[in-house]
Amino acid sequence: MAFLSPLQNTFNKIYTDLKQMKPPVTISEKAAIEIKKILNSKNIPANYGLRIGVKGGGCGVSFVLGFDKVKEDDTTYDLDDIPVYVQKKQLMFLIGKGVDFYEGADARGFFFH
Repeated sequence: MAFLSPLQNTFNKIYTDLKQMKPPVTISEKAAIEIKKILNSKNIPANYGLRIGVKGGGCGVSFVLGFDKVKEDDTTYDLDDIPVYVQKKQLMFLIGKGVDFYEGADARGFFFH
């Protein structure tokens, strides 16, 4: 499968370029405060960080948040003293996205913008 070598080289170059750029996703101050509260109050293990990713495909993807250990194929970032993990293959879906937190009388939770 010789055709994979140039493809892999291209992917590796893009990945290296992305790694040198600013993180693909941002976390608002309000979201960072809430994430830190969860990390400190919900017995999340110390070696866990915030996993930001996508699921689905075809007609679109859904963005997901959770707490997890870093994995071999992750790109790691430190945003507001929060370790953030993103699978390399999901980076392109997250470029330019932001995580925020809403708290109102009608709802409470994280959202992407």
